[in-house]
Amino acid sequence: MHEARLMQGNEAVAEGALTAGVLFYAGYPITPSTEIAEIMAEKLPLRGGTFIQMEDEIGSMAAIIGASLTGLKSLTATSGPGFSLKQENLGYAIATEVPCVVVNVQRGGPSTGLPTSPAQADVMQARWGTHGDHSIIALTPSSVQECYELTVKAFNLSEEFRTPVILLMDEVVGHLREKILVPEMITIVDRKKPTVPPGDYIAYENNASMIPAMANFGEGYRYHVTGLTHNEKGLPTSSPAVVKKFMQRLTQKLNPCLERIQLIEEIELEDAELVVIAYGCSARSAMEAVYSARAEGLKAGLFRPITIWPFPQRQLRRLSKRKYLVVEMNSGQLVGEVEKLFGYQTVDRLNRMDGELITPNEILDRIREVI
Repeated sequence: MHEARLMQGNEAVAEGALTAGVLFYAGYPITPSTEIAEIMAEKLPLRGGTFIQMEDEIGSMAAIIGASLTGLKSLTATSGPGFSLKQENLGYAIATEVPCVVVNVQRGGPSTGLPTSPAQADVMQARWGTHGDHSIIALTPSSVQECYELTVKAFNLSEEFRTPVILLMDEVVGHLREKILVPEMITIVDRKKPTVPPGDYIAYENNASMIPAMANFGEGYRYHVTGLTHNEKGLPTSSPAVVKKFMQRLTQKLNPCLERIQLIEEIELEDAELVVIAYGCSARSAMEAVYSARAEGLKAGLFRPITIWPFPQRQLRRLSKRKYLVVEMNSGQLVGEVEKLFGYQTVDRLNRMDGELITPNEILDRIREVI
């Protein structure tokens, strides 16, 4: 059974977070994500949770890390410049393997940019915005239904893999209103807790799964948390052998489960001569353009990466020896990942970064040119 509801994208994110069990939100109001904070401020206290409006985005990211260390599922939401300010503490959460979810409702940039206009300008920042080598998960919804479902998914992945997860939205999807179906039964994942006595606990154990159990502060387990490169007990080290072992686990811990992490949608691809690659709000226009192209006898199909990072190379590589068109509301960011697979000679691009949507007709015109 499902409950049908009319929701805005940002509202669906808030509802998805509550469904996933979030009990702590720290954030700073910023367009176009503010509705998430407003809803959490209203509803979290009614569930025994805590909402804090912080002094800035740096403090907001630090606060959700601290709350997560005590065992609370934690959320923050931002956009553009706020996401830039979160990068230092995002790296801290990655290095210390603290689960949390960061929502970025993208807008035009750089700097203050276009606060009320859509963009897909933070794709590479989501992957490499914080310094150093690391793994990261970033999901991008194209509908209000996915805003709800992928928020739950983001918390589940964060808890399972002890990592921050980024929900990389855009202004159009965040402010879109659609009917969604809320299922009665939803799978919820909680972090793996230690089964050994406190004296035997190794906070960053390099075990077979590469995901150490996580003890909550206040439960009798004492361990060191630092952004410095550390050994299995969490203590800082500069030993090359220990650093190598730690970095290998940190950068490779998602690899055994990529099939579950990398979500995609494929439309009309079986006989497609041209693969249109699009995500977020641009994928909505691309889908309509592909169907219109098919009506004209043009063999186009859509590959939509729902998981932007880790980029679904394996799934896309199956569609080799074709032409490719990457549609993005930026100057060209994800297109580089496609060119790595197939070479720039076979990859075309359609970009827009003036605060306006890429329309289905614009994509259809380019499909006609490329095919």
